Amino acid sequence: MNHILIIGAGRSANACIQYLLKAAKEHGWSVTVADADLETATRKVAGHPNGRGVYLDASKTPERQGLISRADVVISLLPPHMHVEVAYDCIQLKKHLITASYVSKDIYKLSDEFRNKELIFMGEMGLDPGIDHMSAMQKIDEIKAKGGKITSFCSNAGGMIALENLKQNPWRYKFTWNPRNVVKAGQGTAQYLENGKFKYIPYNRLFKEYKLIEIPGYDEPFEVYANRDSLLYREAYGLDDIPTLSRGTIRYRGFCDAWNALVQIGLTDGTYPIMDSDKITYHELMEAFLSKPGRTGASVKERVAEMLGESEFSPVMKKLDWLGLFSKKKIGIPNATPALILEELLLEKWKLAPKDKDLILMQHEFEYVLEGKKYHLTSTMALKGVDAEDTAMSRLVGLPLGIFAKFLMTKQIVATGVNIPVTRKIYEPVLEELKEYGVVFHEKEVELKD
Repeated sequence: MNHILIIGAGRSANACIQYLLKAAKEHGWSVTVADADLETATRKVAGHPNGRGVYLDASKTPERQGLISRADVVISLLPPHMHVEVAYDCIQLKKHLITASYVSKDIYKLSDEFRNKELIFMGEMGLDPGIDHMSAMQKIDEIKAKGGKITSFCSNAGGMIALENLKQNPWRYKFTWNPRNVVKAGQGTAQYLENGKFKYIPYNRLFKEYKLIEIPGYDEPFEVYANRDSLLYREAYGLDDIPTLSRGTIRYRGFCDAWNALVQIGLTDGTYPIMDSDKITYHELMEAFLSKPGRTGASVKERVAEMLGESEFSPVMKKLDWLGLFSKKKIGIPNATPALILEELLLEKWKLAPKDKDLILMQHEFEYVLEGKKYHLTSTMALKGVDAEDTAMSRLVGLPLGIFAKFLMTKQIVATGVNIPVTRKIYEPVLEELKEYGVVFHEKEVELKD
């Protein structure tokens, strides 16, 4: 094997591309980076002798298959809904496929076809999902190996910005990954286990019912809202009979209450277009979401505050005002849904400045019983980016993809079918190499007293 194809050169691709170009020089491989923006693909290859950037409209099957046919391993950084088409191509053309996205039901149905062709589809090989699976399974296997029985597992992760770069931003948040996914975050119903009972939090309550956690090295607690997918991993993690299992997203204090306000107003809804959205102002949009007249003489801002149960100058309202939601500026986007209007506004307000450093936090908390004693184990990882180009998010999404691709190309890892990285033969070598890039988990264990 000597040719790797990376489809997609977006913000999460940088570290993967640079890692594989370095490996390609060492092993004599070639790396093709394909993207709908040729300039971006070419710039990220940066004239490397073992790489090239090419144009690709991934929705066009002949062009996509033409590139895939010349590769041995394909890494797809396309939107998740496009992975199925790429997977069919890889089966037909006998190519291995790696992604950082959640593995869908449609992909799992292809497991036998990948296995029969002696191919692997490795999904969820990024940060979250990805490093979370591998680091969690490493500790789960260690606890089980010494005879411990795990009674509680809570895993939380979040991509944020280093506090020193947020002095003028009351949200204390900027985009480090797909903005659309941030706007859509939490839609659906979060499901988890607590003391042997199923718990469900619908979207309209999700950002109100957050919890606080402490992370070593930080002076203030962080907020965590529940992920939708906690229950999916009981079987994959070998924790079918565990009483408490939850996964969540970490944010700085104050974020969830303000995001809940956007949800309650209706600004995260992507199901219908706003009439004449290109002609109206943000102020007029906010007024349109007010169904009650309010007290005489009250401003739109005051009425929104009343609707939300806030004072006009509360921290939540200051965040909404800072976004420009009460300004007389025209929206300027035709036939836009509320969610698209919000996304475009946030793209302007939450854009990384060139020297901004992002921050990734991940923390696993285990409770387990061993020889009649109860223990609490915390395993924490923090990684800060260098600047807006060399982000921690790009590293932690891209490096696992690149490392696994290298192991696949050199046949250090051999597997077939549809997989996620929860087996020792996969997570051990990947986590070991990730240590070289600062991905280190620090542990603290205490015995719990009744």
